[in-house]
Amino acid sequence: MSRSDYIHRVRFENPGEPVPDGDGGYTVAYTTFQSVWFAAIRPMTAKDFESETSGTITANASHVIQADYHPGVNIKSRVVKLDDGRTFDVAGLANHDERDITMSLYCLETI
Repeated sequence: MSRSDYIHRVRFENPGEPVPDGDGGYTVAYTTFQSVWFAAIRPMTAKDFESETSGTITANASHVIQADYHPGVNIKSRVVKLDDGRTFDVAGLANHDERDITMSLYCLETI
């Protein structure tokens, strides 16, 4: 993906502290740590999964999201697409050439 593919406005979120739900369990609210970033989002094919995730441990992924690097993104993060509210859980990530310039996020869309 090239810079010209960065057409989607997204918000990066990380989970906050667990809050008791009153039934003995917990709920987790996500907090925004960076918003209105532009990113490239595309569905992931089987061929992509094999080539793009080499050296990266991921359980499964449905989309690749490429964006400018942000140190706060990790495998507990999620990405929210601002125009339609679609949410993607980060399953794996790669910091391209370890240069802290761009990153690829291997995500699973939540429904």
